[in-house]
Amino acid sequence: MTKKELSEKAGVSLSFLSDLTNGKANPSLKVMESLAVALEVPLSLLLECTDLDQSQLDTVAGYTIPRSLPVGYEYTCAVLPEHQAYIVKKWANAAQKKIRMI
Repeated sequence: MTKKELSEKAGVSLSFLSDLTNGKANPSLKVMESLAVALEVPLSLLLECTDLDQSQLDTVAGYTIPRSLPVGYEYTCAVLPEHQAYIVKKWANAAQKKIRMI
């Protein structure tokens, strides 16, 4: 899908979408919802996943973003078959318990 097609389908301007994809704009939750519908993906996927590493996120934000997790922990997003997701959820629950103790 081109940016033009996405902008039309989501009901956002092409210039805003370009700014957004270049890290020059911050979308509202409503815009994120419109983009998710247009892309036919769950909103949570757009909110939870990024392919940017910490230094890239800092650059886009214009400042150092404080870590929300202790050093040695990483937030990740994946699409898995149910049996694998079950195992990963167990690992996530165990990690969250450890983080609460820190």
